[in-house]
Amino acid sequence: MSKIIIAIDGYSSCGKSTVAKALAAHLGYAYVDSGSMYRCITLHALRKGVIKDHSFMEDEIIKLLPEINLRFKFNPTTKSSDTFLNEENVEREIRQMIVSENVSKVSAIREVRVKMIAIQRELGKSKGIVVDGRDIGTNVFPDAELKLFMTADTDVRAKRRYDELKAKGQHVLLLDVKTNLIDRDYQDTHRKENPLVQAKDAIVLDNSELTREQQLEFILNLIKELTVSIN
Repeated sequence: MSKIIIAIDGYSSCGKSTVAKALAAHLGYAYVDSGSMYRCITLHALRKGVIKDHSFMEDEIIKLLPEINLRFKFNPTTKSSDTFLNEENVEREIRQMIVSENVSKVSAIREVRVKMIAIQRELGKSKGIVVDGRDIGTNVFPDAELKLFMTADTDVRAKRRYDELKAKGQHVLLLDVKTNLIDRDYQDTHRKENPLVQAKDAIVLDNSELTREQQLEFILNLIKELTVSIN
């Protein structure tokens, strides 16, 4: 079966990464979490103090880009990829609320997007890759063989995100999580550089009431139909 590029776009906390990881593992494909890449830059900027006390220094963030090295490494325990920032495993750190509160602003910076897109396209040259994010099917891989646009009810997404953070020992309020999601949705869909929109040829997957297994089965059936038509 010919390898393809699978682009998964959608709103925050709608399960893109979970489905993408499971799909990549099932197919034996590489998985790239573009959201983690932007979170890494945000974390680095926070650590360097260029994002502090609601102060956002765009020019200083741009200056940090040359010193950032990103890679993904398969974790045999979790059966998924961990994100490394300058050889440090930051998978836990990039999921903090302070990162979530700032990542949409960072990802809207043109220079940041140019750097991340270049890395993603390089990783996709050999195909056999699953990538999730906000503009994968519309901008990064507009010719991807399969494009999905994932969404879910806002309350469902907020509860999922809340449960995830609580499981990691973070003390948050459900209302704060929901407010953050609504704010991120607005920023993601209204940013100047490659806003979140559904690609015209993307297939919508609303997983508000679907299990992970049902989502995976739905996508695998799409792939079967697609590969039959390709081959």
